[in-house]
Amino acid sequence: MQADIYLLTIGLPLATVLIVFGMRYGARVAQANAQAKASLQTSVAQQEVLDSLAEIRTRLAVVEKILKDVE
Repeated sequence: MQADIYLLTIGLPLATVLIVFGMRYGARVAQANAQAKASLQTSVAQQEVLDSLAEIRTRLAVVEKILKDVE
């Protein structure tokens, strides 16, 4: 019986430390994945804004040309 208690007093704290470090590792992996996903979404949104801006500039050039022709 004494050996069982001895092994528990050594094994449980070690298992607790391993579990804590495993949870920290898992949390960091999840955080890195979330940041990568957010970065990808941000770059897609930025590209959409740039495309819209290019379209607006094209339309503005057409309007400026029309106004110059009217003068």
